[in-house]
This record gives sequence, C-alpha cells and structure tokens, in this order.
Amino acid sequence: MGEGEECIELKFRIYDGTDIGHTNYASSTTVATLKQKLVAEWPQDKTITPKSMNDVKLIHAGKVLEDNKTLADSRIIIGDLPGGVTTMHVVVQPPVTKKKTDKNEEHIGKMNSCSCTII
Repeated sequence: MGEGEECIELKFRIYDGTDIGHTNYASSTTVATLKQKLVAEWPQDKTITPKSMNDVKLIHAGKVLEDNKTLADSRIIIGDLPGGVTTMHVVVQPPVTKKKTDKNEEHIGKMNSCSCTII
C-alpha cells in the first residue's frame, strides 16, 4: 500500500451467511485480486466451492463489481461508523457450459420431421 493511501476494511459474506476474508484492503486493490484471494482462502467444509475466480461474483450496494476496477473505481462505500466494516456479498456461479445432448438433438429432429395438415 502506498503512503497515505486509503484503506477499506472489508468482509465477504458467502451463501450460507458465513463471513470470510475480513481484513483491510488498499483502495487501489482490484476486484480480480480480491476474488483470487477469496478462492484461495475459501473454507474447505462448504458444499459449494468456486474452482476459479471466474466462478465468483462480488456484489456491493446491489452492483456486480467488475474485475478490472479497483475498490476506489467501484466507489466502495466506507462504513458510516468509525472503524466500521463494509460487507460484500459473494455469489458462486460456475460458468454455464453449452452442451448438446443426443436426446436434445433427437427431439429437435423429430420436431422438424413432423408433417402437419392445416385446415
């Protein structure tokens, strides 16, 4: 952290209400850096676990934070109370893979081969 750089005390709330990663972060810290740290420190006893930072979304004040932005760029609101902690919500959402199954292709084929008579 640079001299005189503002620090923000953050904690991250995961899906079951557990708080993790409670510490001070420089306002120049990127969202991607936070996500990497969270994946590395994710509690091992949880049923849902991110495999990479791309599986994680950070939400603050109702907005999903962008990886390339810093905390300052994201306008993270510092707690109103002195010594207050800002809570961010963490959503684990693995990327959706698009796979066609044989069953879907068979169903589409049947739909296309139907002959209908309109009266």
